[in-house]
Parts: sequence; structure tokens; C-alpha cells
Amino acid sequence: MNGIMVPALFALYVYAVFKVILFKFGSIDIPFLWHQLQRNLENPVHIKTRLQLANFVPLESISNNIQGLSSHDLINLFGNIAVFMPYGIFLLLMSNNQRMSLIGVFTRSLGLSLCLECLQVVFSIGSFDVDDLILNVSGGLLGYGVFKFYTKFTVVMLSVIQDRDRTAI
Repeated sequence: MNGIMVPALFALYVYAVFKVILFKFGSIDIPFLWHQLQRNLENPVHIKTRLQLANFVPLESISNNIQGLSSHDLINLFGNIAVFMPYGIFLLLMSNNQRMSLIGVFTRSLGLSLCLECLQVVFSIGSFDVDDLILNVSGGLLGYGVFKFYTKFTVVMLSVIQDRDRTAI
């Protein structure tokens, strides 16, 4: 893809991620966010309350979702993974010669996910859940793996086709 296409698609993707995770597909209401931020800064007990409701126990929500297995639970589990898969791919596409390491994708996925979880607390528009971090990072790593597999597979297939064409001549 040309030089501007990938960054433009990435910007659109990041916008969509913020819209889906922070606003649950609703409209992005800047005055509302400003009001929430002012309210929470003036009265930090709101943030404290959000943090008391947060899940800091790894795998607790995931376990509950697996046991419940309602459509909402499935959307939560697979949605948190799926929404970050493109992130792992974009990180590779935007890195120099696709040299982004697995650790690089891990740390960047964790950073973005942690940012989104903290914003939910600061703006009182959601709850912090450590399992969302686990699922989001898993999605970023899965996107990385899918892209790496695809590129290796494509190289191997092109090589096989070229070898076949050479022997046919």
C-alpha cells in the first residue's frame, strides 16, 4: 500500500476502536466528556468508586463469561480479541520493513488497552477490567501471528509457483 494509505486506515481504525470501546457505538459527545472529567476532578470520590467496582483479578471476568456463555458474554470475549487484531497487523505494516517484534506488539497492545481502560474510569463511561487487557493484548498478538503467517505463506506459495514455472520451461 502506498505511503499515506496505511496511516490513514490506521487513524480510521483507532477512531473506530475508541468509538466502540469507550462509547459502545454511541456518538462521541465532547461536552459530555468534558463535564465528566470536570466532575471527577472536582470530586475524586467518583474515580475511587469506579476503581472499587473494577476487576483487578486476572481471568475472573473471562471465567464468568465462559460459564455464562450468553450472547453478551460471547461478544465480550471475542469482541475484545477481534477489535485488537487489526492493531497487531497495523503495527507490523507501519514498522520499518515489518520488523516489529512480538514483544513490541505485546507492549504497544498493552499500552493502548491500558489507556482505554483508564479513560473509562477517568470519564466514568465504563469500568476497568484487567481481563479486557488480557483479551485485547491477545487480539493484538493474534493479529501479529496471522499477518506473519500470511506473509510467510505468501512467500512460500510464490516460491512454489516460480519453481513450477521454471521446471515447466
